[in-house]
Amino acid sequence: MILRVMFFALMAMGLAGLGGVAWVSMRPSPAAQAAAPVVVPKTNILVTAREVRAGTLVKVEDITAKAIPDTELAGATVDTPEARRSLVGAMVRRSLAAGDIVHEGDLLHPGDHGFLAAVLGPGMRAVTVGVDAVTGSAGLIWPGDRVDLILTQTISETNQPVGRRVAAETVLSDTRVIAIDHQLVQGADAGNANAAQARTVTLEVSKEQAERVSVAVRLGKLSLSVRSAETSPAGATPAAGRNTTWASDVSPALIGADAPPPTQSMIRVFQGSGDAKEFKF
Repeated sequence: MILRVMFFALMAMGLAGLGGVAWVSMRPSPAAQAAAPVVVPKTNILVTAREVRAGTLVKVEDITAKAIPDTELAGATVDTPEARRSLVGAMVRRSLAAGDIVHEGDLLHPGDHGFLAAVLGPGMRAVTVGVDAVTGSAGLIWPGDRVDLILTQTISETNQPVGRRVAAETVLSDTRVIAIDHQLVQGADAGNANAAQARTVTLEVSKEQAERVSVAVRLGKLSLSVRSAETSPAGATPAAGRNTTWASDVSPALIGADAPPPTQSMIRVFQGSGDAKEFKF
């Protein structure tokens, strides 16, 4: 009986020893515990992707995201699609270096008091024209882009040749876009599903250019053409009458479409007392 008790006691001691060894081997060492990284929660915020000078209108490519600790979020703009859209077209009050956090206090948005006065150059004016999604380059134009304003009109005089009844000409060249607002074009059908895509585009122009635009909106349809980033001096206005493209310039088939049919020449030949014979050529 005593031997049996001693046997069970030895087995219990052996199992306890094995458990202790296993616990010690599985427990991380103090050095490993010290090396374990501390996970700090981070959030993506909006920063400048490149240097942006004061007075510049923010473009899509000027903004990027950067992850920072949540403890440093004070005053920063969290990266969301809505936040990015709200920044595009805003004017930068002070110059920002690449990687700077974008704060609301650094920006002036279209519609804010004093926005137009701050964004316009000395002696310049702001003029707004209505374009639809197609003539406005289908939403590919952003504030800060430079565009040409093209007028297309139909000549109603029926005495003009067909090739001279439709004309297009550049009214303004290399003009800066300073705002784009999602508004219905004046006279658009509110029940039209496509009307919601119509918009107004505000351009920076001189006094004389503003007068040209005022006349152009009464003559025909206006459309915008985006220019390359490397352009000629801003605001150049083409000489009148030198940049007109007529329908016949685009479609040679219209040349001579109104011309009368060619006339035929005829001669009569009389032989003796017989009837005359006619020859047409």
